Amino acid sequence: MISGSGHPLAYPVLTTFGALVICLAWAPFADAEQLAMLGAVALVVLVYSAFRLMVASGVFPWHTDPGIHPAPADAEPVDSVPSTDSSGNMLRCRRIRQQHRLLSRSWLELGAGDRTRWLPVYFDPMLVTATDSTAEFRDGTVYFDNVRLYPSGPARDREPVGRLHDNPTRPDPDGPAHAADASRFTRRLLLDGQFVVAAPFAALLWVYIAGGGFPAFAGAATVAAGVAVWFSAIRGSDPS
Repeated sequence: MISGSGHPLAYPVLTTFGALVICLAWAPFADAEQLAMLGAVALVVLVYSAFRLMVASGVFPWHTDPGIHPAPADAEPVDSVPSTDSSGNMLRCRRIRQQHRLLSRSWLELGAGDRTRWLPVYFDPMLVTATDSTAEFRDGTVYFDNVRLYPSGPARDREPVGRLHDNPTRPDPDGPAHAADASRFTRRLLLDGQFVVAAPFAALLWVYIAGGGFPAFAGAATVAAGVAVWFSAIRGSDPS
C-alpha cells in the first residue's frame, strides 16, 4: 500500500496523476480528433502505470526474480540477519547508480557464486547510504538490508550501459543529508524535466500532421511535457 510522500512509489504515482490531469484539462478545448488523441495518451499512461506498479508491488512479478541462488554454504552470510522465512532467496547485494545520457537509475547488483544479475529499483533514500549487504527475494518482493525495495523493471544478466557509480563501502557521514536533499519533490521534477526538451518537437509534429495552429501546439506541448516527466518517473529515475 502506498502511503505518504516518502514511499518509493509515491513520486511515480503523483507524476501519473499529473499527466492524466493535464490530459483532462485540455479536453474541453479539443476537437474530436484532438480529444481522441488525448484519450489515447491518457489510456497509455494509465495502463502502463498500472502494469509497472503491479510489477513493483509484487502483485505481478514480471521477470523480477534474478534467477540465481546461492550455494548452501553461502545462503546465510555471517554478517546478515537470518531470514524468518526459509523460502527466501538470499543474495549478495550492492547498490549502483547508472548514468546514461539523461537517464539516471538505481540498480541492485546481485551475486551468487560467480553469477551476477542486475535489477533496477525505484529510488529510496536508504539507497544513498546503503553499503554492501544482502538482498532477500520472497514471493515477488525484494528486501535490501531489511528494507523493502520496489523493482522498476526486469532483472538482467548484462551490466547496465553507461557510467556506473558504486556506493561507498563504508557509511558516509554526509549520506543522510544527501539522501534528504535527493528526495525533495522539486529536485526530482527538475531531474525528470530534462526530458521535456522533446515536447516542442512532438507538438510541432502534431500540428504538422493534424493542424490546429498555436492553440493545438500549446496543448500538444503541455501534454508531451507531462508525459515526458511521467515516463522518466515510472521507469525509476534516480535523483541522487
